Amino acid sequence: MSLISRLLKANPSAQVSDMLTGYFVIPSAKSAFIPPVNARAIFGSGGNRTSTIDYVTIATLGNATDFGDPTVSIYGRAGLASSTRGVFGGGSSSSNVMDYVTILSAGNATDFGDLSVYKEGVGAVASTTRGVWGFGVGASYYQTIEYITIATTGNVTSFGTGVGSARQGIAGFSSSTRGVYAGGTSATRSDEIDYITIATTGNSLDFGNLSVEKQGPMGCSSSTRGLAAGGTVNPGGASSNIIDYVTIATTGNATDFGDLTLARRAGGGTSSQTRGVFGGGADPNESNVIDYVTIASTGNATDFGDLTVSGLDMNCSFSNDHGGLQ
Repeated sequence: MSLISRLLKANPSAQVSDMLTGYFVIPSAKSAFIPPVNARAIFGSGGNRTSTIDYVTIATLGNATDFGDPTVSIYGRAGLASSTRGVFGGGSSSSNVMDYVTILSAGNATDFGDLSVYKEGVGAVASTTRGVWGFGVGASYYQTIEYITIATTGNVTSFGTGVGSARQGIAGFSSSTRGVYAGGTSATRSDEIDYITIATTGNSLDFGNLSVEKQGPMGCSSSTRGLAAGGTVNPGGASSNIIDYVTIATTGNATDFGDLTLARRAGGGTSSQTRGVFGGGADPNESNVIDYVTIASTGNATDFGDLTVSGLDMNCSFSNDHGGLQ
C-alpha cells in the first residue's frame, strides 16, 4: 500500500493539498500516527550484566536478533519510546543515565541525558511525544515522577509525586493520554496501581489494585487495555505466571487474563496494538524465553522464541507501536 493510501486509510478526513509534493493537512497529532508496517520490540541489557540490546518483529515468531549495545552495562533499567526513538533510563551501579536508540536502525545507544538522581526499578510510560519515569529506588525509595520530551535530548523535568507508596520494580503501560504504574516493592510487595495524564504535570491518582501483590511484573498495552504479567508474589517470594489486565480509560481492580508459559519476574514487556510480548526474567535462574499474547482477548501466553541472552531485570523494553502511540 502506498504512503498516500496508508495516510488516507488511517485518517479519511486528511486532505491531499498537493499530489506532487505529498503535502497533507492532518487535523491532529493523534490521527496523524501511522502504525508501522513492521512493529519492532526492543529488549535491553539485563541482570547478567551483558551489553546487549535485542529486537524482534512483533507480528512474526522466532528468536531475537542482536541490535547493538547500551552506553552502560547495568541492570534495573526501564524503557519507553515514541514511534521512532526508544530511551533507556536508570539502573544499578549508582546510574542516572538515559540513552537512546532509533528503533528501526540497529546500532549502539547514544547518551540522552540524566534522571534527577540514581535509581533503579522505575516505571516507564510514554505518549507520542513525552516519556514519564515514575518511582524507583536508589539512596531511598522514591515517589518522584519525571518526564522527558522524547524527540529531544537533555535531563528530566519534574512531573509530580506518586500517590501510591514509594516503591521499585514497577510495570508501566499507557494509552495515548494516560500512563499507568502497577505493582512494585519497598518493605513489602505492592498491588497498587497509579495513573497519570501524560500531557499534563501533577501527582498520580489511585487506579485500583492488581489481583495479587507483586514485584517486577512486565507491562504492555494496546490503546485500551493494559497488562501486567508475572512478578514475585507474597507469601514466600515465588515467581508468578499470572497475567492481569485493566481497561486503561477506567479505574478499578485488575482482572485475570491468563498465564505466562513460564513463571518469572523482572523481564521486559512491550507490544504492538494487537500483540503483547514478554521477554527474559528469572525464577530463579535467568531466562531467555519470549512469550506472546493477543491483547484484545484473554488466555494463556504462547511461545514466541528466545532472546540472544538470558536476562533478569530486562524491563528496559519498548516498541514503536505500543498503546501510548495510538
